[in-house]
Amino acid sequence: MHDTPHDPYVRVRDAREHNLAGVDVDIPRDALVVFTGVSGSGKSSLAFGTIYAEAQRRYFESVAPYARRLIHQVGAPAVGEITGLPPAVSLEQRRSSPNARSSVGTVTTLSNSLRMLFSRAGRYPEGAERLDSDSFSPNTAAGACPSCHGLGLIHDTNEELLVPDPSLSIRQGAIAAWPGAWQGKNLRDVLDTLGHDVDRPWRELDAEDREWILFTDEQPVVTVHPVREADRIQRPYRGTYMSARRYVLRTFSDSKSPSLRAKAERFLTSAPCPACGGGRLRPEALAVTFAGRNVAELAALPLTALSCLLSTAATAEGASETARVLTEDLVARIGTVTELGLGYLSLDRATPTLSNGELQRLRLATQLRSGLFGVVYVLDEPSAGLHPADTEALLVVLDRLKAAGNSVFVVEHHLNVVRHADWLVDVGPRAGVHGGRVLYSGPPEYLAGVEASATRRFLFDRAPAPARTVREPAGWLRPGPVTRHNLRAVDTAFPTGVLTAVTGVSGSGKSTLVDALTEEVEGVGRLVTVDQRPIGRTPRSNLATYTGLFDVVRKLFTETEEARARGYKAGRFSFNVPGGRCETCQGEGFVSVELLFLPSTYAPCPDCHGARYNPETLQVRLRGLTVAEVLDLTVESAAAFFDDTPAAARSLRTLLDVGLGYLRLGQPATELSGGEAQRIKLASELQRPHRSPTLYVLDEPTTGLHPADVEVLMRQLHGLVDAGHSVIVVEHDMDVVATADWVVDLGPGGGDQGGRVVAAGPPDLVARAADSRTAPYLARALSGRA
Repeated sequence: MHDTPHDPYVRVRDAREHNLAGVDVDIPRDALVVFTGVSGSGKSSLAFGTIYAEAQRRYFESVAPYARRLIHQVGAPAVGEITGLPPAVSLEQRRSSPNARSSVGTVTTLSNSLRMLFSRAGRYPEGAERLDSDSFSPNTAAGACPSCHGLGLIHDTNEELLVPDPSLSIRQGAIAAWPGAWQGKNLRDVLDTLGHDVDRPWRELDAEDREWILFTDEQPVVTVHPVREADRIQRPYRGTYMSARRYVLRTFSDSKSPSLRAKAERFLTSAPCPACGGGRLRPEALAVTFAGRNVAELAALPLTALSCLLSTAATAEGASETARVLTEDLVARIGTVTELGLGYLSLDRATPTLSNGELQRLRLATQLRSGLFGVVYVLDEPSAGLHPADTEALLVVLDRLKAAGNSVFVVEHHLNVVRHADWLVDVGPRAGVHGGRVLYSGPPEYLAGVEASATRRFLFDRAPAPARTVREPAGWLRPGPVTRHNLRAVDTAFPTGVLTAVTGVSGSGKSTLVDALTEEVEGVGRLVTVDQRPIGRTPRSNLATYTGLFDVVRKLFTETEEARARGYKAGRFSFNVPGGRCETCQGEGFVSVELLFLPSTYAPCPDCHGARYNPETLQVRLRGLTVAEVLDLTVESAAAFFDDTPAAARSLRTLLDVGLGYLRLGQPATELSGGEAQRIKLASELQRPHRSPTLYVLDEPTTGLHPADVEVLMRQLHGLVDAGHSVIVVEHDMDVVATADWVVDLGPGGGDQGGRVVAAGPPDLVARAADSRTAPYLARALSGRA
């Protein structure tokens, strides 16, 4: 059967992408295939970096060269050959750049169907002209409200926000919204020159002057004569005044710096646009109704409620044939989204507020309706962020994709998904250089005989959760009553000095409740939130720079004999500033190559060959290694290399403790998963000596982790509690919840069906709660059943 048109296998030979060690593997088509292995073992390198990348490359080769240059594409994977490979569709958890205009409706294209329904079957005011579908979109000039440009909100500010302490003078910093350093001093000096008293307490200034200083649109230019300082010569200069309101609004709308935007947002109020009432559309579009509601009102409904309303309207007496056909199609499309446990979302829910798992499942729902067959779907942990109850619905959807004549290749850690597979590819045995081998490829039940597999133990050797004494709370935190999103005056207490798990189905309000725990809540003290946001948005940010380890490394290089002889300071060993870096690639390690009629491609820098530094810098060695070679070490190798350097050893030890020994020190932030970024943040926090009790809040810390890695992470979290701190995790992994001291379960459903505390108490108590959808799964975890 080999290499014939009817060969039922995708055959991979000599795959060497990332840490793969010349892998040969045969994977069946028209099957649900799950790739397993510990984090960093190479499973994603095989599924995405090799199989999907090669399918994509072959597709692009069939595209005209001129069109090819317009498409962002990756290079050819490091693989000998792949035969039997159909076209592939990738559904990863990576998100594009956040965009307030992107929503559930635009990602799933459900908004297009809803707009068409209003355009063709909507009820128009008498005498009104029929509108085309673009007029019902807030993202087009034809539809967007002219006052808020289709955003539905207007931002403004007030004196209380801009001047929180009116007893201070302007010189003392009364205007908290002003920028710091020279820019703030300049605005103060301009006001002084204009004749305003900058030394009187703010509350004693005339109301008219206060109004002008904070809100004027004027921008007077004056000659400023700075106050002389003994150690500096300061000459007069021309200074321009900008009111506090103008500065805050401009920073919020134009600044590319997330930290500056976040600071500006603290001084802003958001209110529904008075022209459209938050509907985002022009009045003529909002005047059109269907089933008694306008398009903005329907887009704000949870999808389950929208589906019911549309179904009722389509079958109502007097409904037109056009309305019936369009609503039937829309209801069927909504059905694929609600099947995946996302019925609590509304069409107008902004994409940046969705989790990575929610976003991937929305894309999956879109593919279900596409009708493609003969395709390989490559999915990245589709169960991420899913409650066990919702995972069962996910398995039904994956089976439907397969039944439609497709191959479904899934990178997954969730054991229920692994058990459901037709075929398993287990990669390992460990991470990084200790992985990269296929340990097993075949039906799941035969993995039981593979001793080297880290997955085998969790799949087959189930044991009851070990008996442990539940810790007694040291105190209680009461953030409520909380009324936000779907929470309605929820008033629950969180114990301190213990590990608390917050559970509930997707959309039940878990993250919203935990977000209410701020440093203002009585008893919180020091608060550390460890989320899955990237540790940096450019390849210049990496593991070593984020943890502060690179500062130690550069200091060690400056202390070498060679560096002292040459007079090199720490900056010489930074690839971010001129001096020691390679100027051809400006410390990037690669250059963009522009090709005529072909897409731009990245190639290793011709001068430094990817090392990032110039030859003179690379002549300095620390125990035989250049700074570039040190950045190329894995955390595990570096721990041995820096064993006798306490400052470096402490950072590396904490990274090893959270299971990140396989990452390279110089690994760019852009290559890290959300789970890896979260564990790097946790490691950075763990290496700091803390004397005061701290509250650690983690949102789904086990996402993207193999059960073996979850054990490592939980040892660290329990270690924090044993050291006198408090830990709260939002979690779906019932094995983790079973080890908690206290559980707060929200629900019973998502969206409007959730938002209340169903049960709270030790795990064995919550496992017996009658109304809880979590209880039966938690009971299974406690008893050791799968």
